[in-house]
Amino acid sequence: MNAMKKDYLMFLLFSFFLDIPILLPAQDNYEIQVYGSGLTEKRHTIFELHSNYTVKGSIVSQDNVYPSNHIVHETIEITHGFSSWFEFGSYLFTSIGSDNRTALTGVHLRPRISIPEDHDLPVGISLGAEVGYQNPDFFGSRWAVEIRPIFDKEAGKFYFAVNLPVGRSLDANRDDSWEFSPSVKSSFDVSRKISLGLEYYAGLGAISNLDPVSQQRHQLFGVVDWAYHPDWEFNTGVGYGLTAATDKWIVKLILGYRLPF
Repeated sequence: MNAMKKDYLMFLLFSFFLDIPILLPAQDNYEIQVYGSGLTEKRHTIFELHSNYTVKGSIVSQDNVYPSNHIVHETIEITHGFSSWFEFGSYLFTSIGSDNRTALTGVHLRPRISIPEDHDLPVGISLGAEVGYQNPDFFGSRWAVEIRPIFDKEAGKFYFAVNLPVGRSLDANRDDSWEFSPSVKSSFDVSRKISLGLEYYAGLGAISNLDPVSQQRHQLFGVVDWAYHPDWEFNTGVGYGLTAATDKWIVKLILGYRLPF
């Protein structure tokens, strides 16, 4: 059995174990991803499709936001590398669901800087910012901004990443505080091209006054990363909500393609 067939077989077995329909568009919120510090290569562009399906979520509107149960979120992300330390990305958010939940839901822009690898720091470090318009029926506000510090580290077959984003609404009629939504990833290379891992996502509320634990969002994903080609990116997983305020089950898929452009 050659290496390609072995990697594919391992992926199928893991997908079956997690009960992941491989070709099913996955879901949740719009971009379920723990970012690494590395940037898109200079003079290259990567096109990504984030597909997230909420298998079991909220069934009633909360704070005038549509319920998430049985909804598909498709997000198109396009990122271009301008130098070894700067990239610029954009997002187009969409929603597909019953009861008026099918819509184009927002557009965000995301510049990001990083300390190049040739500086030989003990950890990778980058800083991203995101700003844009969004449909309040799906997000709760029209304009939002986020600042995201990113740290990661490779240690043999192990990989670790920590994102520490803070974000807030920019709507004139709202006086929202900065909210803290950390995320963490840990993965292990089980072969030359496949890694298995855990991703953790949280929404803790305002930095100045964190929500009670029962009202916080805590979610854990079991994930597979498959590096079957240098120009392709593949990540899939199943997420489980750990608190009542979190969507209970979500399936996600990220598929990306990189090309000189």
